[in-house]
Amino acid sequence: MATSMDAALLSKFSPFNTLDSSHLADLLGSIEILHATQGQVLFEKGDTEQRSVYVLSGTLSLRNGDQDLGTIAGGTEEARSPIARTLPRQLSAVAVDNVEYFSIDSELLDVTLTLDHTGMYEVGDISSELNGAEGDWMGALLRTKTFQLIPPQNIQMIFMRLKKVDYKAGHIVIRQDSKGDHFYMITRGRCMVTRETPGNSANIDLAELGVGNTFGEEALISKEARNATVTMLTDGTLMRLDRDDFQSLLNEPMIVSLEHEDADEAVTQGGKWLDVRVPSEFKACSKANAMNLPLYLLRHKLDLLDRKTPYVVYCDTGRRSSAAAFILNQKGFETAVLKGGLNHTGL
Repeated sequence: MATSMDAALLSKFSPFNTLDSSHLADLLGSIEILHATQGQVLFEKGDTEQRSVYVLSGTLSLRNGDQDLGTIAGGTEEARSPIARTLPRQLSAVAVDNVEYFSIDSELLDVTLTLDHTGMYEVGDISSELNGAEGDWMGALLRTKTFQLIPPQNIQMIFMRLKKVDYKAGHIVIRQDSKGDHFYMITRGRCMVTRETPGNSANIDLAELGVGNTFGEEALISKEARNATVTMLTDGTLMRLDRDDFQSLLNEPMIVSLEHEDADEAVTQGGKWLDVRVPSEFKACSKANAMNLPLYLLRHKLDLLDRKTPYVVYCDTGRRSSAAAFILNQKGFETAVLKGGLNHTGL
């Protein structure tokens, strides 16, 4: 049995065997190798989780209720392809004996295949040119939900338009209350996010950011002043994207906006209202059964949200809610924005 996944083993499976070696290597960190004992269910008929599942060793039984429709054994030609890939699952998969298998996020696999098969090998060259041997920051970005939600041609343009900036420890990258002009990605070093509050002489530390983290989007989307200061803790390198490129290439493709009636319907069908205004605004006027989580707390309170629930995010104008939706999409949540906000709907 395999204890870890390597490129040579992964390339034996379809469609991994069609990938360029660099893209294949990028996926290794996202592979989960799992074990199932006799009788254990890998997935049920009707499941909708977007994961591709492959058998490494052992035997699986494919079932429709109590009906056994056949088996798949590790090492066979049939095991080279994902099991019951159609969603919702048309069959259940049950371990006949001890089974070792692996799975991967289907969306991640698809975006990697799209980048590879459309000939975008230049991305690897750009990575080497911009960042040398400073780590696989580009691969990390491509594995995020953010980059799975935007068109491949946009990804290529984003990497072409990123600008490399080196900073020394102690340098203030963005200052609270200043105008937003860039979106930043950390490729080397660490940063501290702090906020000044009235009546408090000491800054409040909000978060420490490292390689692969991004910041600066809230002010670009909301068109309001920066809500925090970001300072380099160490010497480092940031890639930055200017405001117009961020809006057209990264933000707009990610945000789904719903008219009032469509938003109501989404909530009726199992979604939930998420109000990202401050508590006083929420108390004065809000949607029925809405949850209040102010934008300035959103990054630090994500554990209060249910990842299985689609959220319809709103504020007064749509600015803060668009910024919140961008953050949530980055973290893998399903969101939509109430177009125009409450002011537009006349609530």
